[in-house]
Amino acid sequence: MNEWSWTYEGYIPGQEGQREALCTLGNGYVATRGVLSECHADDIHYPGTYLAGIFNRLTTEVSGHEVVNEALVNAPNWLPMRFRIEGGDWFSPDSDTVDDHHLELDLHRAVLTRRSVLTDGDGRRLGVTTRRFVSLSDPHILALETTYLPMNFSGAVEIESALDGTVQNTGVARYNSLDTDHLEHVTSEIVSNDLMLLEVRTNDSGITIAEVARTCLFSAGEPIPCERNSSTGHRHVSQILSLDAVEGQEITADKIAAIYTSRDQGIYSPSEAAIRIAQVVPGFDELLERHITSWAHAWNRSRITLRGDVGHTARILNLHIFHLLATVSKNTTELDVGVPARGLHGEAYRGHIFWDELFIFPFLTLRVPELTRALLRYRARRLDQAREAAAAAGYAGAMFPWQSGSDGREETQTLHLNPDSGHWLPDASHLQRHMNAAVVLNVWRYWQATADLEFMRFWGAEMVLDIARFWASASTYNHSLDRYEIKGVMGPDEYHEGYPDRDEPGLDNNAYTNVMAVWCLCRALDVLEILPNPRRIELIEKLNLTHEELDRWGDISRKMRICFHGDGIISQFEGYEKLEELDWAGYTERYGNIGRLDRILEAEGDTPNRYQLAKQADTLMLFYLLTSAELADLWDRLGYERNADMIPRNVKYYENRTSHGSTLSVMVHAWLHSRLDRSKSWELFRDALDSDINDVQGGTTREGIHLGAMAGTVDLIQRCYGGIETREDVLFINPSLPDELHELQFAINYRRQSIELQISHEHICVRLAKDTGQVAPVALDVRGEYTVLEPGDTFEMRLG
Repeated sequence: MNEWSWTYEGYIPGQEGQREALCTLGNGYVATRGVLSECHADDIHYPGTYLAGIFNRLTTEVSGHEVVNEALVNAPNWLPMRFRIEGGDWFSPDSDTVDDHHLELDLHRAVLTRRSVLTDGDGRRLGVTTRRFVSLSDPHILALETTYLPMNFSGAVEIESALDGTVQNTGVARYNSLDTDHLEHVTSEIVSNDLMLLEVRTNDSGITIAEVARTCLFSAGEPIPCERNSSTGHRHVSQILSLDAVEGQEITADKIAAIYTSRDQGIYSPSEAAIRIAQVVPGFDELLERHITSWAHAWNRSRITLRGDVGHTARILNLHIFHLLATVSKNTTELDVGVPARGLHGEAYRGHIFWDELFIFPFLTLRVPELTRALLRYRARRLDQAREAAAAAGYAGAMFPWQSGSDGREETQTLHLNPDSGHWLPDASHLQRHMNAAVVLNVWRYWQATADLEFMRFWGAEMVLDIARFWASASTYNHSLDRYEIKGVMGPDEYHEGYPDRDEPGLDNNAYTNVMAVWCLCRALDVLEILPNPRRIELIEKLNLTHEELDRWGDISRKMRICFHGDGIISQFEGYEKLEELDWAGYTERYGNIGRLDRILEAEGDTPNRYQLAKQADTLMLFYLLTSAELADLWDRLGYERNADMIPRNVKYYENRTSHGSTLSVMVHAWLHSRLDRSKSWELFRDALDSDINDVQGGTTREGIHLGAMAGTVDLIQRCYGGIETREDVLFINPSLPDELHELQFAINYRRQSIELQISHEHICVRLAKDTGQVAPVALDVRGEYTVLEPGDTFEMRLG
């Protein structure tokens, strides 16, 4: 099995949407779905080209309410290329007979190849071979090579190349009752004989997008003369290239597209920049060579090598890393963007940024920390908006939104559609205040892995301190219990928005929220110790932090309330144990896939608020994010009793009440079982790997891949099975390999040192690169054995 090739055989219309998402090509600046170039948006296909950070807002009246939705914009489709004979119908797999069809995504080179044979109604057979890439080396360049082979005919033929700006955001059916047209026409023109320009503008945010395409014909490597008939129209421009085809002789059309926006730096205008680069870039093959070299470098930094009975696993893992690298890359570092939960692969969640960064950043931080730094600055730039949001809600400090888009305001919808019932329902997801904890966790993990004091001084510390101030203001003191409480929130579960006997949404004392609030307060106090004294004084003065306020932070961090029930079970929230038990067997028998129990219950006139159930890990997220040592410290700080079986008992309790309605959930449970039941962990890990490729949620993959889940599986291999922890200025290595995984090899970047690791059941080898440009030693703890390595040193340990 080729671990670097992702392939599909045969043309299956019902699978096209999923294939298009999984075959998306990107470079961190722009991405294009793997749609066939002759196909347009319909019930089968969905062309989508998305530019990182390009959002637009539209307002629609729904049920008497104005609903504003901000979406990642579907940019003009640069792909259209089609072929016809003597003015007949255009060849298409949906109207002609598909005799052969093969789709191959080369993961190592990031090239998508398609080979088809189509037969029209008159029996004429056409071979079509395409190669395409979205250049990693030239971020504004996209390239498509199409080779047509007349297999049993000769005669006059036409090839149409177009730029189509009539596209809309219609890739998610349940959103289509809202307005979907985000673009307005600026200009379409023929720049020169082989160059055409389309320029559009987002109709609310006013961002200009310019695309230029250069189309040339070749046969046997030589240019072919042809007649060109051009057409310009509203948000559309095209050229029809007419020529004579000869049976058995290939015709190759090279289409090189350039794309710029008015948000790009260092340009005069998007159209001028796109025209200029399209005129001077070389041909397809030379561009491809540069692109392949850049991807080889990316893989050198990101590769994970598995040994054992893991061929298919390694292939899927490579696919997951590929999509992570296609969404964020070196090209992302100069952009003001976050990481969309569904990548740049589709329109689910409208391209918004959630807490999924929490699952994505660990891999990036230990490979290309510059990327995490740039992405964390997306949050830092929106700190003022987070402060405004906190003040508007009656809190101090900063409150980052659950869903973020262009400017950091809360983009979570107040209404959402249940496709099972057709009902528009109130949405209280904005109450997931734990988003703040994710921001602090990401900052702190980055600091632990990099010791980047510059980032902490200028951006990180201020976010951490203002989030701590938020948690303190959200905490109320209960005199009778001598404990602090946080009320009116939602946890990660998402099935529980409130109590069944209350009209107002929100839950009290969600365990995950309360514990992570304490953790954030502790890190804020740590940050003040880390900062150089002059910067510490500056921030204390800027934020007007008083000794009384800091003392209160310490008090809250020692007296936060955590609710328990039964035999030491941590209550997901106060009153959880009073909810009814669900008939899991009955619902499974009736519905089969019960991942979205919320929709099922609402369609029945019921609500998940009545039951002990969860969409995904909630309380158990504590055991995923925090080490046993960190949890022990927090429990001791809070004065709660703990025992050795606290984690396994809670895992068992909540696992029996979780529907895994999120693709993140199975991955988290695989992590939890890595120290409890390795065989079960591996089984769950394999399920998590398969979630998108098997479209386990029944149609959601075509709307965009689940990037957090993909990155999480990679991180699970690296940090969980590999046992990598970065804390207390030490790199800890304590692997826990499943039996199926014999050996693991990868390299990480820890505190500017390149470190190669080779881990098996019998042996651990840690090797520091000699020439790193850094001379600082690395403190290492391998299964309790502490050592310090200098550049060029190797540490080895034999395992029993």
